[in-house]
Amino acid sequence: MTGSIWHPYTQMSEWKSFPNIVKGNGFWLVDSNGNRYLDGVASMWCNVWGHSKRELVSTINSQSKKIIHSSLFNLTNDQAETLAKKLVKISPGMNKVFYSDNGSTAMEIAFKIAIQYWQNIGQKNKTMFATLQNGYHGDTFGTMSVGFVPSFFAKFRKNMYKTIQIPFENSYRVSNIDEYYSQTLNKIEKQLSKNHTIAAFIMESGAQIAGGVNIYKDRFQSAISKICKKYNVLFILDEIATGFGRLGSLVEYKTQKSTPDIVAFGKMLTAGYLPMAATLVSKEIYDSFLGEYGQMKHLYHGHTFTGNTMACAVASKNLDMYQKTKLISKVNQSAIHLQKRLEEFWQIDAVGDIRHKGMLAAIELVSDRTKKTPISFAKSTNKIIFDEAKKHKIYLRTLGNIVMIIPPLAIPQKDLDFLIDGTIQTVKNVSKQL
Repeated sequence: MTGSIWHPYTQMSEWKSFPNIVKGNGFWLVDSNGNRYLDGVASMWCNVWGHSKRELVSTINSQSKKIIHSSLFNLTNDQAETLAKKLVKISPGMNKVFYSDNGSTAMEIAFKIAIQYWQNIGQKNKTMFATLQNGYHGDTFGTMSVGFVPSFFAKFRKNMYKTIQIPFENSYRVSNIDEYYSQTLNKIEKQLSKNHTIAAFIMESGAQIAGGVNIYKDRFQSAISKICKKYNVLFILDEIATGFGRLGSLVEYKTQKSTPDIVAFGKMLTAGYLPMAATLVSKEIYDSFLGEYGQMKHLYHGHTFTGNTMACAVASKNLDMYQKTKLISKVNQSAIHLQKRLEEFWQIDAVGDIRHKGMLAAIELVSDRTKKTPISFAKSTNKIIFDEAKKHKIYLRTLGNIVMIIPPLAIPQKDLDFLIDGTIQTVKNVSKQL
């Protein structure tokens, strides 16, 4: 039996039971039967240092003895203030921080800030959002509307509000990449130049991940940011999954040379230890919300656990550890090793494409390399890969026919090699079932 839990993005009829994880030991998960699995997806892309990291657990314990939660409604706390200063310091162009609980809400906040910003400065007609198709920003109706991934959200299309979706295919499905990117930029400029109701252009920073692991060409994101400034459109970036080192940069938009008006962080902000996200804005955006109370310019948004003291304390400690251990430098060293090892996957006929940046890798499985036909089975590919990976003591979860390697950032080379070896063997064995 599967118990009383309804699991996310899961066809429950395929599962008789789920491994019951009772312990984390370094970069490994341990189930109730004593089986160990190397965490190959960083517990849904958020774990940084492995499980039960002493410094972070100690921070949680210490803060819990002082106060576990205190509201930011009419109050503040030292942990929230300290973290906000650190986030602003590492985020060029940003001035203020609004805390929330997860990536979806952090992006919803960004949308609301953008709409209200234009109202606050007297341009009430700017209410439309433009974005790249296959971008992913969360599972709420607002984030589904903006980040529309057809394979995820087609069933809800009629319930979503209207947005401008710029067609954007994965590089693997494009014949002439340079020409395609140029055409995409032209389409974006055409929309922004003629439609004066566009409040903001929204995109994931550095790469689209959940929409198929589509890593941008150099200067693409920067070019979009310049188009936004040219046509007086706000530029909103989603770094929830791509920031804090996943692509090799602490703040990815610095590498992309594309300072936003609003940016959202999440996932690895607390190293995966507590739920938390943050939406940062420029001084110009923030200042537009200031005025007399009767003007009603203040932001109409809030969460019960906004600025939770324990989450803020852990996030602050996490940032200190990034700096102390020079983690980003180590991530880039691991990324070089990962890239070399990924070449071994080409020996498997079912591998159609490999995409990689930083500590993110995608192996796209196909039944026909020439036609690029996605691999498929009677059961979901995710279930097939998961079951096979378990045999090799690794935890993997796919995006459809795409096997993802997204380990905790601080994973040592020995464990990284174990993960890669197990993934290679998993893909080999699964491909024999075709």
